[in-house]
Amino acid sequence: MAEPQSNARPRANAGAPTSGVIHVRTRLTADFTVIANALAQRRGSAVTIGVAAYISSLPDGTPVSIAALCEHFTEGEILISRALRELESAGYLERRRERGPGGVIRTRTYFYDVPRGGGSTTPPRPRRPRPNGAKTAPAVQTTPHTPKPEAAAHTSPTQPPPSLADADADADERAVAILASLRLADPRLILSRRDVAELAPAISQWLAAGVGPAQITRALTARLPDRLLTRPARILAFRLSEPPLPVPTPVAPPSPPPVLPWRTCDGCDRAFRSANDGRCRDCRAAHEEPTATASGEDLRTAC
Repeated sequence: MAEPQSNARPRANAGAPTSGVIHVRTRLTADFTVIANALAQRRGSAVTIGVAAYISSLPDGTPVSIAALCEHFTEGEILISRALRELESAGYLERRRERGPGGVIRTRTYFYDVPRGGGSTTPPRPRRPRPNGAKTAPAVQTTPHTPKPEAAAHTSPTQPPPSLADADADADERAVAILASLRLADPRLILSRRDVAELAPAISQWLAAGVGPAQITRALTARLPDRLLTRPARILAFRLSEPPLPVPTPVAPPSPPPVLPWRTCDGCDRAFRSANDGRCRDCRAAHEEPTATASGEDLRTAC
């Protein structure tokens, strides 16, 4: 009799866990990126962690704008923008406006392996290759990332970035309130503090021209496209680029003539309106006609 055949896998290793994930480790010597477990295991949105891992794997100088990230991921602008804001608030990402050659203002994005603390404005230092055999902390291995020290040195800021707190203090409170309430009319119009500081002066010009807050909100939110192909702040800046014509001062309508009181005619007892007591118009005409006729007869007799 033939021996029984079994298709079952060999018995599992006694040291393996009975449940959960079992890692099959492969030592990578090239084309990998080291990401801290604090970032990879961060609680919250999976989109945020995916965007962070993707940005960490990119070489210096690669565009990481919302439009560029939307071309790579299947998520839309709202989720990508929300992920960037979460990374920025957590200290992993920083966007600065810096003055480049020729006085051109540009936005540079800095990404930190370890979240920065205390609002430091020091540019990141280039990574140094670790010597062979050096021990490192446990990390997650993902897509390739090749640091370029010369690129990091080239992107060092020439002057400190403007403070957002100072910008908010100089902005009109009414303009800030209008911009902050736009997301109530359209959830896609979520603006950062820097966007509000840049758009507030244009809103102040509209308010000075006599346009009310409700009219400004309708002008900024009406007939928006179904899909925003650019940042909401750019669309709002385009619509605010031309200030409206000043509202003309309304001219008060002429006041109606005063209403005369009712009087009773002394000749016919008929009611009529007049400023003074006396006779009505018909009685005055009848009383004046004989007088004029008599005066004419006297004149002919005299002739």
